[in-house]
Amino acid sequence: MSGRPQILFPLFAELEALPGIGAKTAQLLPQIGVARPRDLLFTLPHSVIDRRPVRTVQGVLAGTTVTVAVEVRAHFPARRRGTPSRVVVADEATDIQLIFFHAKGDWLQRQLPVGERRVISGKLEFFDGQAQIVHPDHILTEAEVPDLPQFEPVYPLTAGLSQKLMFKAVHGALARVPELEEWIDPSLKAREGWPDWAAAVRRAHAPKGLDDLAATAPARARLAYDELFANQLTLALARRNKRRSKGRMTKGSGALAAQVLASLPYAPTGAQTRAAQEILADMASDKRMHRLLQGDVGAGKTLVAFLALLGAVEAGGQGVMMAPTEILARQHMEGLTGLAAAAGVRLEVLTGRDKGAERRRKLEDLASGAIGILVGTHAVFQKDIFFNDLRLVVIDEQHRFGVAQRMELGAKGEATDTLVMTATPIPRSLALAQYGDMDVSVLDEKPPGRKPVKTALLANDRIPEVVAHLRKAIAEGRQAYWVCPLVEESELVDLTSAEDRFRHLRAELGEGAVGLVHGQLTPTEKDTAMADFVAGRTRVLVATTVIEVGVNVPNASIMVIERAETFGLAQLHQLRGRVGRGSADSTCLMIYQPPLSETGERRLRVLRESEDGFRIAEEDLAIRGAGDMIGTAQSGLPRFRVADLERQSGLMAVAQSDARNLLEKDPDLSSDRGRAARVMLWMMEQDRAIKLLAVG
Repeated sequence: MSGRPQILFPLFAELEALPGIGAKTAQLLPQIGVARPRDLLFTLPHSVIDRRPVRTVQGVLAGTTVTVAVEVRAHFPARRRGTPSRVVVADEATDIQLIFFHAKGDWLQRQLPVGERRVISGKLEFFDGQAQIVHPDHILTEAEVPDLPQFEPVYPLTAGLSQKLMFKAVHGALARVPELEEWIDPSLKAREGWPDWAAAVRRAHAPKGLDDLAATAPARARLAYDELFANQLTLALARRNKRRSKGRMTKGSGALAAQVLASLPYAPTGAQTRAAQEILADMASDKRMHRLLQGDVGAGKTLVAFLALLGAVEAGGQGVMMAPTEILARQHMEGLTGLAAAAGVRLEVLTGRDKGAERRRKLEDLASGAIGILVGTHAVFQKDIFFNDLRLVVIDEQHRFGVAQRMELGAKGEATDTLVMTATPIPRSLALAQYGDMDVSVLDEKPPGRKPVKTALLANDRIPEVVAHLRKAIAEGRQAYWVCPLVEESELVDLTSAEDRFRHLRAELGEGAVGLVHGQLTPTEKDTAMADFVAGRTRVLVATTVIEVGVNVPNASIMVIERAETFGLAQLHQLRGRVGRGSADSTCLMIYQPPLSETGERRLRVLRESEDGFRIAEEDLAIRGAGDMIGTAQSGLPRFRVADLERQSGLMAVAQSDARNLLEKDPDLSSDRGRAARVMLWMMEQDRAIKLLAVG
């Protein structure tokens, strides 16, 4: 795919090529994300000013912007410095005072000659019952009136950038809009009643009222769809390129999986069975698998992943399960040991801590194929590690890896299949924007026997009661987590540090009863603290959020989260999922510092009312928006200028199926619609897609 199509050149010119944009303004515009004329087209107005003329200002509310025809009656120049000049004008029914500060007299006389008619537009105020407009926005002769839009668009600004300038710049960019061939599926466009692209851009910048600013207005919906379609076409191209890379058919007999399932005291849920079947079917095809296994806390992802790993072993290959941290790798190891024994498969763990002879022995056994399943951290992808026949890589907790790392992973084994697990329920629209290059399996049922966790909200003046409650629970043999927001006392932030809380609880509950784990401990210290808690030697574990992911201590039935209002919804839901894993009734106590903000209260209320991670995630998205929810910096989420992932999630799903269908019918985008889509990718600056097309 050669360079940018010529038809788009005018949209990618320098900003200074636009009328009214000098060097100074050209430096201001990037602050609102505008670097070229195309960016102005996608910077849509966020509100409108109604400039439709009225007969008289009588009866109009103060603070309203009015446009009215008047006759100029008299001038009253400023009497002394610092006082305003006044011009009295009259509409059909009443007098209006126009107020000007620092205005030169001759300028006022020229603008508003006594006895002539003018049209004035500005904000109406009343002073001592007298209507007045301070510094009108517009003073027009009747010949100039047709140039004033009835609804004036209002754009985002930055210091030094005025609406007038912005309006001029946008009009300059609109004059450069080319007529482009259509890339949207014709039946979809007809069904939605969307305008052509150029018409949509013009209409979006000339709203005829508030309705035209709604995300559902045809012009805006079309432009939003274009963004989502460009994003999904890029991901569909990435997915196609992955799938084009030949996979290997990994088809097991199912015998080992049957042994494991027979050894379990419960039957898998319908969702687990369905997900396992989808994954094994992908592995058995000759295309490479790239699948996301999305499940709520405690939905039983590990069992599904293990059944997939057994599929690799049954076919004569090997499998790897990768965790983001050593604690989690060791925990997976513990969780899987019983299952591996039931299947008679050799399972080993490899982390950065394996040294010397022990490490050499494991590497030899991996290379010879004696180890069937390996559990580890990123350490398993170092240069000196060789597998005999690696078929499947399972990655736990996806969002700690990015799209780029996903690409590297496949390089270890020949045509390795990849399964990514995430315990963070992601709303469907975000899942598509982030993982549209993958196929998705969802676990939406809880395994039998998982008890609901009782959730309570307490203000922080009730901490002494909570400690007394803990003392009683410990005496009954129960265990608890106490999560703190920060590691050490900081002057600036009044969040209780884990260190302080640890000392306080030790004093209250006894020296040996309380452990501490946080991000600044060495791996050995962390492991020792965790091991003591798992073994029940310590009864309360004070921790920062290092325990958020995956830790499994069935005897722990109380979760205390201090300053709960400072955590994100998804994090709180993850933390709560650490309890309720055993047979005891579990509680989660969220301690907050009053007064709570309105959103803070809404977030904590959602958690108290629901244990459904997907509902919580949708709510989180509505409250915080997409970027914050997964931390835009590391989320790999595209930034959309027009599309709104919270409110237009339905459009995203349509864009995905549309993009995949187009590539199915026209793999190298050479049809009329395909060529139009290429131009659209250039316009939307989807460089990744353009590279993939060149490769494809």
